[in-house]
Amino acid sequence: MKPKYLLTVAAIVGATQVGFAQYSQDALRFSTYQPGSTSRIKGVGGAGTAIGGDLSSVSGNPAGIGFFTRSEFSLTPEFDGSNVKSNYLGSNGKATKSSVNLSDIAAVFYSPINTPRGSNKTEGWLSLNFGIAYDRTNNYYENIQYGGVNGKNSITDYYANDANNNTLNDGSIAGGTLGAWAYGQRLIDYYTSATAYQSNAYLGTNQTSQAIRTGGESELSLSMGANYSNKLYLGFGIGITNLRYNTTNTFGETGTALVTIDDNLGTTADRKYGNTYQQIQDTKGTGFNARFGFIYKPVESVRFGAVITTPTWYTVNDNYDEVMSTDINGFNTVTNRPDEPYQFTYNLTTPLRIAGGLAVFIQQYGFISGDVEYLDYSSAHLSGDYDASNDNNDIRTLYRSTVNAHIGAEARVTPNFFLRGGYGVQGNALADNGSQINTTSGGIGYRNSEFYIDATYSHINGKQTVYPYEVASDSPSALLNKTNNNVYMTIGFRF
Repeated sequence: MKPKYLLTVAAIVGATQVGFAQYSQDALRFSTYQPGSTSRIKGVGGAGTAIGGDLSSVSGNPAGIGFFTRSEFSLTPEFDGSNVKSNYLGSNGKATKSSVNLSDIAAVFYSPINTPRGSNKTEGWLSLNFGIAYDRTNNYYENIQYGGVNGKNSITDYYANDANNNTLNDGSIAGGTLGAWAYGQRLIDYYTSATAYQSNAYLGTNQTSQAIRTGGESELSLSMGANYSNKLYLGFGIGITNLRYNTTNTFGETGTALVTIDDNLGTTADRKYGNTYQQIQDTKGTGFNARFGFIYKPVESVRFGAVITTPTWYTVNDNYDEVMSTDINGFNTVTNRPDEPYQFTYNLTTPLRIAGGLAVFIQQYGFISGDVEYLDYSSAHLSGDYDASNDNNDIRTLYRSTVNAHIGAEARVTPNFFLRGGYGVQGNALADNGSQINTTSGGIGYRNSEFYIDATYSHINGKQTVYPYEVASDSPSALLNKTNNNVYMTIGFRF
C-alpha cells in the first residue's frame, strides 16, 4: 500500500504543526459527532440527556422513550450555511457553502404492559416502547480558500525534501513520488554544493489553496425504553452508521525559477512557472454501535440521567488520487499522476462516549437542562492490512480526552407557545493548539395534543489552523475562522 500524501496538515477543530501519518487525521474527523435531534432539543443547546419524552431520545438516551404515553412521529429538515474566513501570510479570504439535509426523522410506538385487573396502574413496569430514527450526525459540506505572497519558502522546498527522503542508492529519486514528479517538471534539481535536491524557485511566490468538501455521517437507530413506576426509565439502542467524505484540495503556486533549458549543455535561465498540486479523496464507510441509558425522577420536578455509547466499529473504504502539473513560461505543461487511484480498506474504532445530565422542571412553566459528555479521542484505533503503528502513535500523542457541555432552557409562554435557548461547547480534541467549538441556539414552538411544530436557529463558530505544507520551522499557516448558521424545523404528530 502506498500511503496518501497529506499535504494539508489539518484536523477538524484545529491543527498542530506535526506531520500526520496516513490516516490519523481521518480517525479524528470520523470520531467527532453532532447528535441528530429534533428542533426542540437543538433549541436548548443539545442538553437532552435527562429530559425524556422527545423523539431525540431514540438516537440519544433511549431511556427517554419510556416517557411516551402515545405513539409519535416527527420530521426535521435543516439548512446549513458554512462561512469560512481565512488569513494567510497577511492576506484575507472568504468562502461560503450552503446545503439542505435531513437532520432527523423518528417515530416512537407506545406499548403499554398489561397488568392484572384491579392492580395499581402507576406501579411496576408500565410500558415498553420502541423507536426508530434516522439522523445526520456530521456535516462535511464546506469550501475553504486562502492565498498570499510567501517570501520565506516555496512548496518546491517541500518537493525537494520529499526527493531527499526518497533518494535511491544510485542518487535517483524513487518513481511515483512527489519529488520525482517535481524533478521531472524542473522545479527542483540536485545541487552538488549541497549534495542534496533543492528548490529552483526564487522567494516571493504567489500561493493559493482551495478545498471543496462534501458528505457527512448518518445513523439509523433502533431503540427501546421501559417505564418503571413513572420513576425509573431504562433504555437500550443500536446504531447502524454510514459515512461519506469527499474532498478536493488544490494548491497552486506561481513565481520565478532558475530552470535548466538545455540538458546537454547545462544551460539555465530564469523562467516564470505555475505549479498545481491536487489531491482527491473519496471515502465511504459503514459501522455499528450500541447505547445504554437511564433516567430517574427522585421527585416529580427533577430528572437526572446518563447514557453510555460504545465505540463505533467502522469499516472504511478509501479512494485517493493526486495530480501535479507545471507550466514553464505559460506553456509546455507537464502533468503527472498515478496509473490508478490508491484504494485501501481499513478499520476504525472511535472513542467510547459517556454522558450525564440533569433537568429541573418548574411546574408547567418550563425546564432548565444541562449535560456533560466525556470522550477520549486518543483512544481511537486504526487497523487493517497495513502497519498502523505510526497512525496509532500519532493518535495517542496528538489527541486527548475532552468534555463536551450543553445547557439550555424552555419557557412555556402560553398553553401552546414555547421559547427556547441554549449553549453548547465541543471540547478541543488536540493535545496542542486547536480550539473548542461553540454553539448558541434559540427557538420557538407551537404544540397541542395532536400536533406540534418547532423551529430553531443555531450559530456555530470555531477556529482552525492549517499548514498547506511543512518545511521545518518556517511552514506557512492559515488561520481559519469557521461559522455555521443553521436552521432546523420539526413537524410532529401524535397518534
